[in-house]
Amino acid sequence: MAGAVGLFAAARLLGVAVLALAARATGQQPFALLGRSWDSVWYLGIAAHGYGRTLHFGDGTVQSDLAFFPLYPALVRAVTAVSPLGWGAAGLAVSWLAAVVAACGIHAIGDRLYGRTTATLLVLLWGLLPHSVVLSMAYTEPVLTAFAAWSLYAVLTGRWVWAGALAALAGLSRPNGPAVAAAVLAAAGHQAWRRRGKSVHRLWTGAALAPLGWTAYVLWVGLRTGDVPGGYFRVQRLWGSRFDLGHGSLRFVLHLLLHGDRFVFPVALLTVAAAAVLYALLLADRAPLPLLVYAGVLLLITFGGSGFFESKPRFLLPAFPLLLPLARALARTARARPWHATVVVGALAGLSFGYGAYLVVLARVPL
Repeated sequence: MAGAVGLFAAARLLGVAVLALAARATGQQPFALLGRSWDSVWYLGIAAHGYGRTLHFGDGTVQSDLAFFPLYPALVRAVTAVSPLGWGAAGLAVSWLAAVVAACGIHAIGDRLYGRTTATLLVLLWGLLPHSVVLSMAYTEPVLTAFAAWSLYAVLTGRWVWAGALAALAGLSRPNGPAVAAAVLAAAGHQAWRRRGKSVHRLWTGAALAPLGWTAYVLWVGLRTGDVPGGYFRVQRLWGSRFDLGHGSLRFVLHLLLHGDRFVFPVALLTVAAAAVLYALLLADRAPLPLLVYAGVLLLITFGGSGFFESKPRFLLPAFPLLLPLARALARTARARPWHATVVVGALAGLSFGYGAYLVVLARVPL
């Protein structure tokens, strides 16, 4: 595991170095870009001042910080309380540590299922995705992935209470956190069916714990807004984000194909399309049920949600099981033709570092 985490850390450090060079060349501060860009500003504001910020725009859009889940800002606040770090540095510290913890969990799953080589390549591929620059920013995807990976590993090893508790924490980190709870519940239900209902109490305890985090925050926002069942979803709609079975995404794709747009949007479209293909391969490989459910729910939330199409590749960063077919294929290539595998990894690294720097330094579109 140490070797895989070392490769992951080296990949992300090189990515940050390329971004820093691009930022310096354009007169910008790299750590300000990493620590205080887009959603990071909202999260750090919640960490510093709590909830209560709302912005109103002339087109009727209303952006409330209630759209952002509480676990990440709570962790950032805890770091500032026990260290001399400022808000931005604390946000980066939480994200970077969570990314390492996530890499360890991803390796543990890959090693258990397919062996050490595939596990190492799985971690490396995750660190070299086109949008992996987000793993080096003050964003919540590393936190969700860390809890998700270890919750799924707990399911695979039969540690149901741990699986449920970690799934509950994942549900407190991001709106798509319920994907982890869905995986735990599906696996628990399948296990109970196999045992004809004769299941130990730990299985049911884990299943009961899994959805509590996400559900608790959604209900809290409902109480705060005076609309218990629908308050959180109304907050999201005012941001322009809602689940409409993909109608909004389809309209955007048609606009993109018919009229063209900035470079970021075609890359986002290709990334989303590639994710669908990878999920089909994951199904064909007959991956374990919790991994299929977890990745499938993340895809459903990403495909079915409208608004912020350019952010969809970021929403898919926690869907690391999608990379398992690629990691297995690359492992076979590495054994048969090592130099071919090296060239593939080098090309992926160049794409990841270059595109990541472009996204953060030059693109100026929401991540």
